[in-house]
Amino acid sequence: MTGLAATSGNDLTTADGVPLKVSLSRAQRRNKIKAVLLVAPLFLFLLVAFILPIFDMLLRSIDSAEVVTHMPNTVRAISTWNGEGVPEEAVFAAAAQDLAAGSRARTIGKVASRLNYEIGGMRSLIMKTARKAKKLESGPYKAALIGMDKRWAKTDVWQLIKRESGSYTLSYYLAAVDHKYAADGSIEAKPENLQIYVNLFFRTMWMSGLITLLALLLGYPVAFLLATLPMRQSNLLMILVLLPFWTSLLVRTTTWIAILQSQGVLNDLAVWAGLITDENRLQLIYNKTGTVIAMTHILLPFMVLPLYSVMKTIPPTYMRAARSLGATGFTAFRRVYFPQTLSGIGAGSILVFILSIGYYITPALVGGQSGRFITNFVAYHMQQSLNWGLAAAIGSLLLATVIVFYLLYNRLVGVDNMKLG
Repeated sequence: MTGLAATSGNDLTTADGVPLKVSLSRAQRRNKIKAVLLVAPLFLFLLVAFILPIFDMLLRSIDSAEVVTHMPNTVRAISTWNGEGVPEEAVFAAAAQDLAAGSRARTIGKVASRLNYEIGGMRSLIMKTARKAKKLESGPYKAALIGMDKRWAKTDVWQLIKRESGSYTLSYYLAAVDHKYAADGSIEAKPENLQIYVNLFFRTMWMSGLITLLALLLGYPVAFLLATLPMRQSNLLMILVLLPFWTSLLVRTTTWIAILQSQGVLNDLAVWAGLITDENRLQLIYNKTGTVIAMTHILLPFMVLPLYSVMKTIPPTYMRAARSLGATGFTAFRRVYFPQTLSGIGAGSILVFILSIGYYITPALVGGQSGRFITNFVAYHMQQSLNWGLAAAIGSLLLATVIVFYLLYNRLVGVDNMKLG
């Protein structure tokens, strides 16, 4: 045997005298190291771009360290308060000390913003008192703070400070499902006129489902043509399917605004054809209709491509065999061809559904007030209200919803049956 030698104990060794088992172990270890090094860039990318952002979002959704960080004396003093009436003088003294120190350090604004998420007007109360508290040199602090603003005599203000004095809170999640903490610490629903997020969740779900269904109805015939037409015509049609990927999403969305608006192309054609009068033009934009039409067009290629990749693998002889055995064209399609495309239908549907849930640019531009998704409010809280905790809580619930749908799909259909060709 070339390169190997036998020792007196009949143990094989390599040419340099190293036992064969040791040499193989070293080779396997080197191969594992090479494999890890090859996978490391991808793992690092997933860690930085996917895992860490999700972890940060989940942490922000429960993080509430502003009060305990910037009002530590108040947190310690109020911990012994029973939550009834108005706290004792020591709590007011600690609050005055923290407010004055926070005003000098310019950190009290974080506390004011955090508490204002729970009770409107808390920011003005905190900031105004903090400016005046710097001038307080001695007590009694209870009378001094109440003299500055009578809201300091309200029990719910102090109950809020005590409730949010921990490092973590469920307030953001309660707000995301249209609930809040009551004055006594129990959980209650918000007034009906302030309940918006739950309805938006359901609207996002059913509109995403409708978009997925429309994309399937429109994409199935296109994918069938792609898979059955001669190569020349199929390539031309494929270019038309892929063309949206070469165009900016913003351009495609604004194009639909020009087409669907009251004075747009579609209404002009309908008036010219006599289908509607000029006074009764259709309102197809800035509502649910506009969102569904624009997003169906944008997400249609994500349905066509999985369907096409599966249909291309179905031999045409199956349909001819079914026809030769006496089946009609429809029966052959229903019993032979269609069942073989279910994996493509599943792949395209779950892809389009998950993508549509996360869209916010298109609903923001063409959806108006009634066609917006829950993701539009995530963007609003991130960019305008700066309530990142609530945005993170809504995003976390949206992520959990997607996971639930994925698990349900896996249970009913099976991820192993989802194929892309």
